[in-house]
Amino acid sequence: MQKKILALFTIATLTIGVLSGCQASNTPSTTSETTGSTSANPSSEMITITDARGEVEIPANPQAIVDLSGNSDILSVLGYSVVGTANSDAYDYTKFPSYLEDTLEGAKILGYSMQDTMDIEGILELNPDLIIISSVQEKMYDQLQQIAPTVMVELAQINWKEDLHTFAKMMNKEEVIDKWLSDYEAKAKEKGEEIKNTYGEDTTYLALLASGGQLFVFDSAGIGSVMYEDMGLKKPENMPAQENISLPVITYEGLAEIDADYLFVVGTDSDMESLTQNSIYQNMRAVKDGNVIELPSSPYFNIGYSCIGRDLFLDEFASLMEK
Repeated sequence: MQKKILALFTIATLTIGVLSGCQASNTPSTTSETTGSTSANPSSEMITITDARGEVEIPANPQAIVDLSGNSDILSVLGYSVVGTANSDAYDYTKFPSYLEDTLEGAKILGYSMQDTMDIEGILELNPDLIIISSVQEKMYDQLQQIAPTVMVELAQINWKEDLHTFAKMMNKEEVIDKWLSDYEAKAKEKGEEIKNTYGEDTTYLALLASGGQLFVFDSAGIGSVMYEDMGLKKPENMPAQENISLPVITYEGLAEIDADYLFVVGTDSDMESLTQNSIYQNMRAVKDGNVIELPSSPYFNIGYSCIGRDLFLDEFASLMEK
């Protein structure tokens, strides 16, 4: 399982454009053009949008969405309930991550969003009137287009808010996402101030992923971006910067140079066991002071790549600090 997850993680960091919007030139936009109807919903009005591949006609009010892009949470925020999804748990493709269990209840799991192929038979059975994919599934585009109107989005590297705006513009619900983001940002600022008031303005935090014997740093993606960008918490010195979707890899020697007050460590039980036996890790100040928050890989590897997950992480951050 460890090799499977590490391999998948590596593929993800090289191919996805994680764990959250189109580039400006590829952002889907709607027009006022209306045409015929789809077979899944004969009475639906059609609109023309521009996706990463060009113009495509989609229902103005889709009733049976299959989302393979890994952004079913965004669609939920916009008011849609998908019938099929690839938002499965990164460590168990047969179930939803815990933070999306309620949101996606009743939807059929068709694969994992970082896979380039999905369950075609399962998609056919759902009789969708709209299919959404990312560039990861591009080789399925022609096949899926025969089933229902298919939109391909080019996801942002590490700007999760761009993804929100991409989907909002595509579904003509920009006001909805503007309101959601405004509420989220206000909440994140408030939670961050509460933490700084309790633990100090200059207290530093480091979030790590331990996987397959390697260490990765959450900086501009995942839970790291929730801490630093959303909550305004302070980074420790000597942290490697993240420039794209790939989480920076760090050696144990490099870890020793990062003197954080608090460590958030994400990993499986075996990853944690290997990490805690390392002498460099054992001699870190945060470890000696008992300021380590250990988090299971499922759901915390992916929770910061989901808008709903980020919101829930804000809610539980203070209680995690108290453990």
